[in-house]
Amino acid sequence: MQIRPVHRPSVCIVPLLLLLFSAYLPFAQATVPVSSKANILMARVRSTVATSLAEKGLTLGQPVFMRIFKMPGELEVWVQQGLSYTLFKTYPICTYSGYPGPKLYEGDWQSPEGFYTVTGEQLNPNSQYHLSFNVGYPNSFDRARKRTGSSIMVHGDCSSRGCFAMGDNGIEEIYLLAHSALSSGQSSISLHIFPFRMTTSNMRKFSTSPWITFWKELQKGYYAFESTHRVPVISVYKGKYKVKGYATVAMSEDQNHSGKKTIQ
Repeated sequence: MQIRPVHRPSVCIVPLLLLLFSAYLPFAQATVPVSSKANILMARVRSTVATSLAEKGLTLGQPVFMRIFKMPGELEVWVQQGLSYTLFKTYPICTYSGYPGPKLYEGDWQSPEGFYTVTGEQLNPNSQYHLSFNVGYPNSFDRARKRTGSSIMVHGDCSSRGCFAMGDNGIEEIYLLAHSALSSGQSSISLHIFPFRMTTSNMRKFSTSPWITFWKELQKGYYAFESTHRVPVISVYKGKYKVKGYATVAMSEDQNHSGKKTIQ
């Protein structure tokens, strides 16, 4: 019997196949989960949101950036316009858990504070709280401090055990904006969570808080965006937040980004 040699593919083919496969990874990573429920809920607000965006020269699907202020209880959605971001809408938070200050451990009924990232896979189109997305807690900063907890969401309804509840109407619009941006190519959405607007006067007001040193770190990210309306590059270095290119910006005592009086 003649034994024929087994011809194995050249080892050079393996790297080539990996290279070809990796070329499609960005598209695979950009996949955003969907459901018939989410599609129906987003469809009923799509026209209203698209019209409101158009009034500001914006379109659905452009990159978005979000900020949360525990006091006075607001979530801002900013939409990219050119090189900077334009405030699209401020949504009232129906309720959140705890007080000013970061989340420390599972079950403390406290909402987090810091700089977080939302990717497509963090969206939950089948949430029991209407619609939701995970804020990304704990991030590397939290883990460096051994802070624990999971499934901290921005969601519908009006009850919270550490999450930010926006009510059903609010989350439909917010979810649509996030879903559309991520589906259109934005790799991730930056979400900055603050205890309050970090003006000099507000920092002075809370200067005796045990969290004032931590808040001074957050203030750098707050000012970096306020001064440019560009989302700053923020990393964690030696357990601390590092804001790329940060420089102290003189802020008016009674003005915020929109020209309104600061809410204390």
